[in-house]
Amino acid sequence: MSITLTVNETEYRTDAAPDTPLLWVLRDELSLTGTKFGCGIAACGACTVHVDGQAVRSCQVRLADIWGPVTTIEGLGDQTPLQAAWERHQVAQCGYCQSGQIMQAADLLANNPSPTDDDIDAAMGGNLCRCGTYTAIRAAIHDAADQMGGAQ
Repeated sequence: MSITLTVNETEYRTDAAPDTPLLWVLRDELSLTGTKFGCGIAACGACTVHVDGQAVRSCQVRLADIWGPVTTIEGLGDQTPLQAAWERHQVAQCGYCQSGQIMQAADLLANNPSPTDDDIDAAMGGNLCRCGTYTAIRAAIHDAADQMGGAQ
């Protein structure tokens, strides 16, 4: 059985089993390796993508359960205000978690253009950073909100 999905505004067809996690189709079939495998149990956030505009952990979303278009880090574009803020604040250390962090932050800013520290902490709490760059992440999100016209 073939499944059709839209990823980064391009339609793809896959013969993967319906219970295959979206993460494996993105990485192994579509070669979109910006989405990382971290834990496989939706506890770290490294695999965060957007499905129909909502941040989800792609390691736990089965192909059969996809309810809308998928956007990966590659689909955000090269230099969004969020990515520029990430660079200005030198957020990335090892970099492994960063695509998931940025995807989660993009979801936050799409739904809350003027987040408080508490809003950021709540939204980003499920995304782990082994390097501990949480303060820089928070600063970058505030900076991006300001650049996007949402900061108070």
